[in-house]
Amino acid sequence: MGLRSPQLYEALKRYCLGAFACLYRESQSETPLQFAFEEHAVPDRPALYDYRPLARGYVEARADQLRALDDAQFALEELGREPAAAIFAHAHAVPDTTGESALFRTILLPFLSGMAERCGGFEWDDQVFNRGYLKLERQIFGERHSYGAVAPLVGISSPLEIELGRGLRVRMAAVGEIAACWPEANGLLPAGFGREAERACVIELACEFPAGAVEPPDAPGEIADAVTALRLATAAPIAAGPVLFERLDWRPYGVRPVLPIAATEPPGEPTRLDEFRGKLAAELLAALAASDGDDGLGEALDRWELSLFAAEPYRSEQLRESLAALLGAGDGLWAAAARLSVLVGEDAAHRGELFARLRGLTSGGHATTSDADTIRRALLEVLMAGDRVQLVERLDDSLLGLKPRPRSYFAVSAVAS
Repeated sequence: MGLRSPQLYEALKRYCLGAFACLYRESQSETPLQFAFEEHAVPDRPALYDYRPLARGYVEARADQLRALDDAQFALEELGREPAAAIFAHAHAVPDTTGESALFRTILLPFLSGMAERCGGFEWDDQVFNRGYLKLERQIFGERHSYGAVAPLVGISSPLEIELGRGLRVRMAAVGEIAACWPEANGLLPAGFGREAERACVIELACEFPAGAVEPPDAPGEIADAVTALRLATAAPIAAGPVLFERLDWRPYGVRPVLPIAATEPPGEPTRLDEFRGKLAAELLAALAASDGDDGLGEALDRWELSLFAAEPYRSEQLRESLAALLGAGDGLWAAAARLSVLVGEDAAHRGELFARLRGLTSGGHATTSDADTIRRALLEVLMAGDRVQLVERLDDSLLGLKPRPRSYFAVSAVAS
C-alpha cells in the first residue's frame, strides 16, 4: 500500500484501535449500540430487511471522551504537521477553538465515525481502515478539493432545476437532505421550510478549488449575488438562509451565516421560477460579476434592495438614492427620471406617462408600487446593457433626438426567440 505519510498512518491507526477498544467495552457493558430496522423493497420481489447499527451517532455522542484519549494527541500532532490539512480546520477556527480541536472535529472524529459505520460496529477490520485511510490521504493531499454549500430558499417555487451559472443552481430540496448531514439544522431553517411549495427550494453552490488553499470559496457572497439576480428577474420576495451548510470533499464541513441583505425576507407575493426567468436570472448573475468595478451601479443595487425591507419614508428615500446613483450621472433626479423613461418606456406615450408618474418620487413624495417596479426594470436594463456610462450617453443622445433610443433587453430577446 503506497502511503504519502507513513507517520500519519501509524498515528491514526493507533488512535482508532484505542477508540474502538474503548467504544466496544462501553457498548458491551454500559450503553448498548442501537440498531435501525430497515426495509429494502424491490419491485416484484419480496422485501428484504436488515439491522443497521447506528454507529456514527454513538461515536459523535462521545466526542469529548474520545478526544481525551492519549493517542488522540499524537494523531492531532501528525495532522497539524500537514499544511494541506489546514483547510479542514478552517470551518471551526473560532476564537475559543484551538487548531487541534478544529482538526479533531473536521478530520479525526468524522474518520473514526465513518470507520465504525463501515465496520458495522466496533469490531476492528484492517482492510476497512486501510481503504478509509487511503481515501483520507486522497482528500487531504489531492490536487483539488470538492466544495459545496446549500442554503434554504424561500419566496419562490421551482419544480425544475434551474442552472444560474458560476456553479450555482436552484432546485427542490430533497426530504431530510440537510438534517441528514447537519443534525443541528432543524433550529436553523426558515419557519415552515419544506411544508409549502414556496418554501421548499434550496440554492446550491458546487465547485472545486486547488489544494493548498487555507480558506473555502466565498459561498455567502456568491449566494447573495444569486439572490439579487433572482429578485431582479422575478420581483418575488426571495431570501436565502439564514445560514448555509457547507461540505468539503463530500463531508459536512461547516455552517455559516448568509449575508443579512440576502437572508432577510421582503414582503410580497411568492411566485414560480420558470425557464424564461431562470435564464434571465442567470444572465443577470453573469452581468453582476462583470460590473463589479462600477461603484455607481453597486450603490444603486444596494439602495434598491434595502428599499425592499424599509417602511416609509425610508423606502422612498432609498429608491430616490438608487435612481440617482443609477442614471443621475451628477445631473440630479430630474435627469435620472428622464433617462429612465427613455430606457424603459415602450413608445413616446409610455415614456411621457412614466416621466409624469415619477415626478411624485423625484419631488420628495412616496414611491408607488409601480415606481419601485420601474426602478427594478431600469436596474435590469442597465445590467444587461453592460457599460452604464456609455448607456447614459446614448440615452442623452436619444433625448436630444440625435440617435434612436437603445433597444431594451426584452425587445432583443423577443426578436431572438
